[in-house]
Amino acid sequence: MIEPMYKFLRPLFFRLDPETAHHLTLQLMRIGGFQPIYAILQILNSVPKKPVHAFGLKFRNPVGLAAGYDKDGIAMRGLAALGFGHIEIGTVTPLPQLGNPLPRVFRLPEDEAVINRMGFPSRGAEFVQMQLNPRLKARFMERARPRSRPTLPAILGINLGKNKDTLNEEAVLDYLALLQNFAPYADYLTINVSSPNTAGLRRLQGREALLGLLTPLHQQRLLEQVPLKRQLPLLVKIAPDLTDDELDDVVDVVLQTHMDGIIATNTTLARPGLQSTHRDENGGLSGAPLRQGSEAILQKVVKRVGGRIPIVSAGGIMGPDDAKRRLDMGATLVQVYTGLIYRGPGLVKAIVRSL
Repeated sequence: MIEPMYKFLRPLFFRLDPETAHHLTLQLMRIGGFQPIYAILQILNSVPKKPVHAFGLKFRNPVGLAAGYDKDGIAMRGLAALGFGHIEIGTVTPLPQLGNPLPRVFRLPEDEAVINRMGFPSRGAEFVQMQLNPRLKARFMERARPRSRPTLPAILGINLGKNKDTLNEEAVLDYLALLQNFAPYADYLTINVSSPNTAGLRRLQGREALLGLLTPLHQQRLLEQVPLKRQLPLLVKIAPDLTDDELDDVVDVVLQTHMDGIIATNTTLARPGLQSTHRDENGGLSGAPLRQGSEAILQKVVKRVGGRIPIVSAGGIMGPDDAKRRLDMGATLVQVYTGLIYRGPGLVKAIVRSL
C-alpha cells in the first residue's frame, strides 16, 4: 500500500521546491508518530527481524536513516515506524543557525541525485533536547539534565556538528558541549567532520586536527558513561573525497582515539558524469552517482580497519541490491536518505526483506 501511494504522490512532491517538499514530508512523518497513525504505519511497514549487534547495541535490522532528514528530531517516532533499524537525527549544532542562503537544495531527477548546500541549519541543542524529552520543556529554565532516553523501536543516533561561526581551533568546545548535552538521550553519537557545506569543516579530518578533536571527546565520553551506567558509542562520519593518504590518517586517528565506528560516507564534491540541469550547482552530491565513490571508500576502509570496529555504509544506496552489496563488502550497517526521495518509504521494507 505504501509503494503505490508514493508512486502517486511523488510527481506532486517533485512539482514543489525540494526544500518545501522535504518540510512537507517531514511534517507528515511527525504526524505519523501520533496514535493511531503510528500503529497503522507499523502494521503497513512490518519487516522481518534481522538483528545486528554493533557498538555494543542490538539493531533490529541493518538499515538506518542517515542524518540530514530529521535535523531537529521532530519526527523520530513516525520515521521509526517505517521499519528502520536505527534513526540518526541531526546534524545538531550547539546554537541555532539558519544555514546557507536559499535556494540550497536541487533535485537531479535524470541522475537520481540531489545536490545540497544546506550548511547545518539547526534549531540548536536546546530545541532538540526538548524533542527528545518533552518533560524538559516544563523545567528547562532550571537547566535540569534528565537521564532518560526516548522510547523508540529503533536505535537512536545523534549527529553532531560545530556552528558555522566557530573557528576550527575552537571546534572541540562545540563538540564537547554537544556530547555532554546528548549523552543521556542517544544510543550512539556521530561526530560529523565531513560535510562539504560548512566552510573549513573538512579540514578537521586532517591527522593533527582530528587527533586534537577526538582525544578529548573520548575522554569526555568516559566521564559521561559513569552516571549513565552504559556505553556511549562514538562514530566518525567521513567524506568520500579523501585521498588514500588522507584516508590512512583518518582511520589511524579513529582507531588510536578509541572511536567505535566509521560512517562512510557523506556527500561528495565530485560530479561524475551528471546529466541534469542543476549538475553544476555548488554543494554535496548524493544519490545514485555517489554509488561508485562510496563503495570505493568502503572497500578501502574495510581493508584498513581490518575488522577492529564496525563500519556503516551510506551514499548511493538506492535499492536492495546496493544495500546487500555494501553488507557483502564488509559494512555492518547501511544508511539511506536520497534513495527514499526516489523510491519512497517502502525502500526500507524492500531492503530488509531482501537480506
